[in-house]
Amino acid sequence: MEYSATMEIRLKKIWEWMAAEGVSLVMLEDCESRRDSNIRWLTGHPSDALLFISLNNQEKAGQAVTGKNAPGQAVLVAWDLNLAKLYTRAPVFLAAYNDFDRQPKKAIAAVAQKFGIPPGSKIEIPSVTPYPVFLDYVGELTDYDILCRENGAGAEIGKYRAVKDKEEIEILRKAVSITNELIDLLEKNIRAEKIKTEADAALLIEVESRKRGCEGASFGTLAAGPQRSFAIHAFPGWTCAPFGSQGLSILDFGVKYEGYCTDVTLTFTRGLNPRQEKLVSLVEKASKLAISMAHNGTPAKNIAAAADAFFARSKKQMPHGLGHGIGLQEHEYPVIRNSAGNEWVLEPGMVFTIEPGLYDPILGGCRLEHDILMTETGAEVLTASRIIRL
Repeated sequence: MEYSATMEIRLKKIWEWMAAEGVSLVMLEDCESRRDSNIRWLTGHPSDALLFISLNNQEKAGQAVTGKNAPGQAVLVAWDLNLAKLYTRAPVFLAAYNDFDRQPKKAIAAVAQKFGIPPGSKIEIPSVTPYPVFLDYVGELTDYDILCRENGAGAEIGKYRAVKDKEEIEILRKAVSITNELIDLLEKNIRAEKIKTEADAALLIEVESRKRGCEGASFGTLAAGPQRSFAIHAFPGWTCAPFGSQGLSILDFGVKYEGYCTDVTLTFTRGLNPRQEKLVSLVEKASKLAISMAHNGTPAKNIAAAADAFFARSKKQMPHGLGHGIGLQEHEYPVIRNSAGNEWVLEPGMVFTIEPGLYDPILGGCRLEHDILMTETGAEVLTASRIIRL
């Protein structure tokens, strides 16, 4: 696959950050026990790999540099080299994991030597590295200062990913288009009684998303009929219980297209009593209020606080955050939550959910979740999510 200028731009951001932080080598790890979609964002390779990013100009470590003055190198150590050759779109060296006896600490030592990392330099490993494994790295790399910190490279890349570039937005628009097709298909089939159970709904999403070129669902579908919709996230995700029957049924799903996720929630209603109708009405109004407040420059916390206050006036409380960013993961930055320390401010390129919901052990639950794109002119509602009255 040809190299992407976008991938090179992303790598340059990391090299600039490394120079400012005085870090000579960064390791990212995506494996079964510790998944990290940052590697896919930086290279295009889908999974199971180590990525090493080195700053070439070691004498400039600790100095802020920009653009072409922030040179570096990177090597992708892939479990499956054939797959890496097919999907990697970044200017990186490729190596096989087997070349290092399938041991990350051997790989990092070899890469440090290959890139000529001077003794005493800072080498950063993933923040999620277990402490005993961290000690192994320290023992293996005695000539270096090993960093394992929460606010390191991984967190920094997560912040970059909160604002999508043109290429990402194009992919997300296609993913949303498929999601909207599935919403319409789900409603049609439920009305025609072709979908009668939670399993019917979940399996339709799985099959029809793949027919449309998706990698599958972006997360485990949550299909909860009237007897189980009281839970924020039904457990198990779906059963063979009735769906779309009398009461409130919640369907929370998304698709993954070229790595990028959507996340929507629909509520299906049938034969509601007045108290249930009130619940649905409050959720619909909270959704409209929150979306109307989504402007560039608006603190995300303020929107969530307004939704909480709206529910409080009816003596209701939403037991979860108002929304979250979406991208290569179904949950990423920015955070749309009324919580201390939430300093995210909306800006063009952010893609996130707005998903007010209310839940009652007797009445059932109702949630309405849209995916929103911030453009230069304001919020664009991407999804056709809705309350579907049967």
